Amino acid sequence: MTGKYYNELSVGMKIKHTNGRTVTEMDNVMFSMLTMNTQPLHSNEDFASKTQFGQRIVNGIFTLGLVTGLTVPELTEGTIVANLGYERVVHPNPLFHGETVYAESEVLEMRESKSKPNVGIVRLKHWGKKSDGTIVVEFERTVMFLKNMESEK
Repeated sequence: MTGKYYNELSVGMKIKHTNGRTVTEMDNVMFSMLTMNTQPLHSNEDFASKTQFGQRIVNGIFTLGLVTGLTVPELTEGTIVANLGYERVVHPNPLFHGETVYAESEVLEMRESKSKPNVGIVRLKHWGKKSDGTIVVEFERTVMFLKNMESEK
């Protein structure tokens, strides 16, 4: 699969990404430890069982990264120059081990680059949802896309 070029996008376009990913306990623990996040909500079942969640929750930054990754094949694979920023990140519901996440995207804004004629700047909104539709993360991302295949040269 390949991503979309700037010229293939339009404001209001929505993409329901095909791939989903089931999150494992190992994903959560490894990511949390690799990033030095010692929050017991991610690593201590005894502690987490006494919280409002009743069990460990998946690290929110892992969830953000996973959803970004799930958008790549149908949106940005081979067609972007850079991610310029992430904004308005919210985690309205927890994600637990064994749950599967899917991604959806919408094009919010587009503009041509003032300094680089071969690229355009796109603001996207992404949602990470469990299989039952519950949103576990939503965020906006600004991306610099190549305008078309010829822009790569």
